Amino acid sequence: MKHTGKVLWAPKAWINGAWQSRVSLELDDKGLWAAITADTAAPPAHAQVLSGPVLPGIVNAHSHAFQRAFAGLAECREGDADDFWSWRHQMYGVALQITPEAMYATAKQLYTELQQGGYTHTCEFHYLHHQVSGLPYPNPIEMSLALVQAAVDTGMGLTLLPVLYERAGFTLPALRDDQRRFATDVNAVLSLRDGVRAHVANQRLSNITVGVAVHSLRAARAESIAELWRAVKDDPAPIHIHIAEQTGEVEDCVAATGQRPIEWLCNGLGQGIDIDARWHLVHATHATHAEIDAVARTGAGMVLCPSTEANLGDGLTDLPYWLQRGVPMSIGSDSHVTRDWREELRLAEYGQRLVHRQRNVLADPNRFGGSTAARLFEQAIHAGGLAAGFERWGIEVGARADWVAIDSAEIDHTLDREVFSSPGKAFSLTKN
Repeated sequence: MKHTGKVLWAPKAWINGAWQSRVSLELDDKGLWAAITADTAAPPAHAQVLSGPVLPGIVNAHSHAFQRAFAGLAECREGDADDFWSWRHQMYGVALQITPEAMYATAKQLYTELQQGGYTHTCEFHYLHHQVSGLPYPNPIEMSLALVQAAVDTGMGLTLLPVLYERAGFTLPALRDDQRRFATDVNAVLSLRDGVRAHVANQRLSNITVGVAVHSLRAARAESIAELWRAVKDDPAPIHIHIAEQTGEVEDCVAATGQRPIEWLCNGLGQGIDIDARWHLVHATHATHAEIDAVARTGAGMVLCPSTEANLGDGLTDLPYWLQRGVPMSIGSDSHVTRDWREELRLAEYGQRLVHRQRNVLADPNRFGGSTAARLFEQAIHAGGLAAGFERWGIEVGARADWVAIDSAEIDHTLDREVFSSPGKAFSLTKN
């Protein structure tokens, strides 16, 4: 078959979990990989020759773009203790100041930084919707469009996830006043989704998709989550939810429902909800083995955000068991205290080393030559594509042709050097 797109040639490329040499990469006219051929004798005459090893772009599976404006500004303790809940109070103060213009400027800077950190697509967990008064903007999707435009202007792929957010806690009927800009019900979430989809179609924007999200079990009634689930039952787009990030959330859920958060979700919230592979559980920090087993049976994924989870003092999940049970694990930069996937993978492994007092805890001696970085990187590629709603992701035929180049003449164990020999240089972004 003849393809009309351009052809690249790389000395090395990461394909199917391993380095391949002298790789010819052909794109079709839709910006997808059309043909991939390793061990080519020489670059084709018309090919663009890339100087260094090539990696697939990574999906940043969890982002709150506006929090980039706050990164690094909450590192002073004002009282006897500081935790997630006190940080959240400060974050709400920032959220009350963000205008659509500020959202665009912040997201544009962030998406540029994320690309320099090797990400080429971002899942935006978006709940900052309304005017400062709490009333909708005349155009209710104005804040969403600021994010879309920032993605378009920087070349960042985007999966926008408007969030169901209707109460301040399990026993509270409504949001707090400082959460007023977040308020949505099921109809509002669906309207936001459909409005952005219509805008994307009308403007013929590429690489922008839209799913939905639930802020958390504490922030949405089980009946509302069930209503949303029924409304999107035939929609293949992803569904994301914060869950079990804090021990306080777990305790509150047990008190309100008699079950732990992940347990309750996998049991359908008493509403007959079927959790499936579209669902992605963000953080899932405080999970028992029984809960991890339950997630594995559903096919759902989990989204790990190591730098934010460390920054907020969330705790460490039993990542070896998640991987053992085969649950897809994507990564996210969340609050953006770090904006480079190498740092996320390094923190994921180092956290486990500190807990277990061993090295290379997350490596599999029987795969990837025992490389810790390679195993985690493959997880991030595969699960990240799922979190963004793609059937294919990475350097494979039919996937979107995103890639980044490593500025290094060293080939052997490059991934381990990139992840565990910090700081690293910015990636050379050559995203399609």
